[in-house]
Amino acid sequence: ARHDLTLAEFGVLEALHHKGPLLLGEVQRKVLITSGGITYVVDQLEKKGFVERRPSPLDRRACFAALTRKGKSLIKRIFPEHERAMQEALSGLDASEQRQTTELLRVLGRHAADLTESAAKSS
Repeated sequence: ARHDLTLAEFGVLEALHHKGPLLLGEVQRKVLITSGGITYVVDQLEKKGFVERRPSPLDRRACFAALTRKGKSLIKRIFPEHERAMQEALSGLDASEQRQTTELLRVLGRHAADLTESAAKSS
């Protein structure tokens, strides 16, 4: 994996980069992985020093994930590269096709997350 990050780890860093500290459940919904999966991914990012958990002041059972200084530095360095690659991938499409493609990918991502969640619940 590039920059020694999995796709899921990059997704978590990207979400925290754009939204700031988030509850783990919010991160899970943003990156479309299971609740067990988000715990594992955040554990890995914590071990690498990119993310830290912070307790929620409102709910002792909940915690926030937040970028560390090292995590902020990494995502600021690598996100522009990702953004360029995405723009290049969409460059053959006109503006309307780009919007449609982006929306279809969101729908597909939500559907895949729903399937993953229901498969996890039925096992």
